[in-house]
Amino acid sequence: MTDAVLVDDADGVLTITWNDPDRLNGLTAEMIDKASDAIEQAGDGVRVIVLRGAGRAFSTGARLDGTISGTEPMDVANRLIRTITSSPLPVVAAVNGPAAGFGCSIALAADITIAQESAYFLLPFANIGLLPDGGTTAVVAASVGRARAMAMALLGERLPAEEAARAGLIHAAVPDERHAAEVEQVVARLAAGASLAYRAAKEAITAATLGHLEEVLDRERGLQTALFGTQDFAEGATAFVEKRAPTFVGR
Repeated sequence: MTDAVLVDDADGVLTITWNDPDRLNGLTAEMIDKASDAIEQAGDGVRVIVLRGAGRAFSTGARLDGTISGTEPMDVANRLIRTITSSPLPVVAAVNGPAAGFGCSIALAADITIAQESAYFLLPFANIGLLPDGGTTAVVAASVGRARAMAMALLGERLPAEEAARAGLIHAAVPDERHAAEVEQVVARLAAGASLAYRAAKEAITAATLGHLEEVLDRERGLQTALFGTQDFAEGATAFVEKRAPTFVGR
């Protein structure tokens, strides 16, 4: 079987690739944990981390083809968000297609997110009876304000990459054919740059904009865990797998 997460460490760059393109890089707990492990165990020679997806998607989020319940899924997901935001290294998300659900959470947790113009960002949690998690209730509001955060959370509509860049949600949206070169240029600049200054800047900006992230992750964990046990989530997940509109009952 192909490794669902590829980890490559070369020339000061640690690249983590979601590698299940047939499932549009839908994520399992094992895939998320492997990414967390790789970031936490980054060697002294690593100067920048890159997150990317194989094929035509960055990631469409957690898979819904199994049972989700209890607190473990939230603990696994929150660990990766904490690892990304607390890493002293710059983290670049190279978004080459859909970044949806927890895949969107990961992309927005990165320090610099560069997307193809054809890519989009989507928080479809409400469509299956859940709330956005992975820290997005804080990250999106901190980046683009309460109104846009509410719209993304409640309406569950796609946000095209170009619009995300104009709104300040991501660093840049570039033509698809130039995306790889743009990412490579930014990563090379970070790898050759003032790593101590980068570390200090990341720590300061994260503290100023996401100083309450731990509280947010804990709140999301509690609320989401409760939603996992509702009829609405069971219906939403089933409807998603069956490719039909859900019928929510408010229980």
